Amino acid sequence: MKSIGARLAICYVLASTITFAALFLTGRYFVEYHAIHALDLVIHSEFEQIRANVAALGPTPPEAALRERMQAVTRNDLELFFTEIYGPGGTIVYRSPGLRGFDMIPSARDQEFNVNLAGLDELRAGKFALGPYTVVIATTKHHVRVVMSGYERTFYGLLLVMIAVSSVIGYGFSRMALRPLRLIQDTADRIRSDNLSERIPVSSARDEISDLARLLNQMFDRLEESFTQIRRFTAEASHELKTPLTLVRLQAEKLVVDGQLTPAQEHAVQIQIKELAQLNRIIEDLLFLSRADACAITLDLRQQDPEPFLQSFAQDAHVLAEYREQRFNLTHHGAGQVAIEPKWIRQVLLNLLSNALSASPPGSRVTVRSTLVNRCWQVRVEDEGPGVPAEQRERIFERFVRINRPGNEDKGSGLGLAICRSIVALHGGRIFAEAGPGGHGLSMVFEIPATTSPDDAGSVPFGTPHLTDAA
Repeated sequence: MKSIGARLAICYVLASTITFAALFLTGRYFVEYHAIHALDLVIHSEFEQIRANVAALGPTPPEAALRERMQAVTRNDLELFFTEIYGPGGTIVYRSPGLRGFDMIPSARDQEFNVNLAGLDELRAGKFALGPYTVVIATTKHHVRVVMSGYERTFYGLLLVMIAVSSVIGYGFSRMALRPLRLIQDTADRIRSDNLSERIPVSSARDEISDLARLLNQMFDRLEESFTQIRRFTAEASHELKTPLTLVRLQAEKLVVDGQLTPAQEHAVQIQIKELAQLNRIIEDLLFLSRADACAITLDLRQQDPEPFLQSFAQDAHVLAEYREQRFNLTHHGAGQVAIEPKWIRQVLLNLLSNALSASPPGSRVTVRSTLVNRCWQVRVEDEGPGVPAEQRERIFERFVRINRPGNEDKGSGLGLAICRSIVALHGGRIFAEAGPGGHGLSMVFEIPATTSPDDAGSVPFGTPHLTDAA
C-alpha cells in the first residue's frame, strides 16, 4: 500500500479495535466474576436460612428430623435452589427432588464450585458444614449466561460502530497529519527553473515537518543561487564575446576588401569569416535561451486566425524548398483564434522547416499540416528523411545535441530545437517528435492552446483543407 494516509488510517483502526477487544475481554472477566460472586452470596444466604431453621433440632439433629425439616424449609425454593445433605459416612440424608436422583459431589478443595448434571443447566454450588453433616446448595447459572450473552452481543454491535467511527476518525486524522506534507509537495511541485523564488511555508512549530520544510527551502536557496549564477554567466559571457568577435570579423572582411591576400590566404580568411558568423549565431541563441530561462522575454500575444499567417509563411517555404530541389505542401484544417506572436512562431516554423529540408533527399516532399480543433492548434512538419530513433527523439530538444546524418555537411549548432521548445513553452504549448506517416521520416509537432469558434467547430469539425504545392 503506497499511501501513507491509508496506512495511518488502517493502523489507527487496528489499534482502536485491538484496544477495544482487550478492554472487552478484561471487562467480560470482571463482569462474569462479579456475577458468579453474587450467586455465591445468594447461596450463602440460603444456607444461613437453612441453618437458622434447623437450629432448634440441636447441634446434632437426627437424620429423620433433619430430613423432615429440610422438606418443610425448601418447599418454596424447589425451582431456585438444589440442596443435598451428606451424613458423616457419606450417605445422602436429603436430596432436592429437582436433582432427579443425581448427586452433587462436593469438591474436596473448594468451598464454591461448578456442577454439571445431565439434563440440567450448569450449576453453581457451595459447600457448608452443619454439625456432622455436609450441606451442598446449588443454583443455576442460566442468568449469568444470559447476562454474558447480552454483553457479547453488545460488544459486537459496539465493535462494528467503533470500526466505522474509527475509520472516519483515522481518515480525518491522517488527512490532518499529512496536510503539511501535502502543502510541501504542492509547493515543491510548483517550483521550477522559471519559478525558483517560491518557498515552502514554514509553521512556527518546532517539529520534524517544519524542520523538513526549512531544509527544503535551504536546498531551493542553493538551487536558485546556482541557476542565477549560470544564467548570469551565460548572459554576460555571450554579451562580452559579441564585441571582440565583431571586431575580428570586421578586420577579416577588411583584409578581403583590400585585395592584398593570395588566393590561399583569402580562402582561409573567408572560412574564418564564415566560422565567426556561425559563432555569432550561437552567441545570439545562447542569449535568447538564457533570457527565456529567466522569463525575461515578454510576448505580445494577440488572438488571430493562423491560416493567413501560414499562407504568408508558405511563400518563403516554397523558395527554400525550390532552392534545395524539393517540394513543399501546406494544409490547414479548422477555424478559430490562437494567441501567438507571429515573429516567434515564424522562427519556430523556419527552424523546423530547415531541419526537415536538410534531412530529406532531393526530390522529396516536406509537408506542414495545421489543424485547429478542440481548443488546440497543432502543427506537424513532416519530412521524408531517415527519421530519428525513438530513444533519441526527446534528446534532440536538448542544447548542443545534433543528429549526424550521412551527406549532411551543415551540422548546425544544436540549439535550434532548444530555441523552438522555449518559444513554444512561452506560448503555453509543447513540442515533441514522433515517427512520420507510415513510420517513415520524422514528424515535428507543436501544440498551442486555442479558442475554437463554436459555429465553425460545430458545423465543420476539421474545416476545409487548403493546399499549396510547389514542385
